[in-house]
Amino acid sequence: QVRVAESGGGLVQAGGSLTLSCTSTRGTFRAYAAGWFRQAPGKEREFVSAITFNGGNTDYADFAKGRFTISRDNADHTVYLQMNSLKPEDTAVYYCAASRFGATLTRDGERYVSWGQGTQVTVSA
Repeated sequence: QVRVAESGGGLVQAGGSLTLSCTSTRGTFRAYAAGWFRQAPGKEREFVSAITFNGGNTDYADFAKGRFTISRDNADHTVYLQMNSLKPEDTAVYYCAASRFGATLTRDGERYVSWGQGTQVTVSA
């Protein structure tokens, strides 16, 4: 089973940008769909974005549309989340996850079988 790990979080001012990376540490990531989720303190985990195994289809939460872009480079076993125009309310721990249903986009966290440890994103006002 694939294992994934996130990187790229940090502290940024409102209006700034960050790019998160999700890299496979084991397994054939290219066969899996991937998703990004986030969890802010005191809030439930929420869906951010997803991409199919070949990058042909993507999905975004409403708050991410127009600001975030998900992409992948299967040669490097990596999925990216480019985040622009960041707002303080984007502050959260961001998690990457892999789904065996490679050709399916899903917002349901229960359908993802492998999760990273998360990377903190903090946006200051």
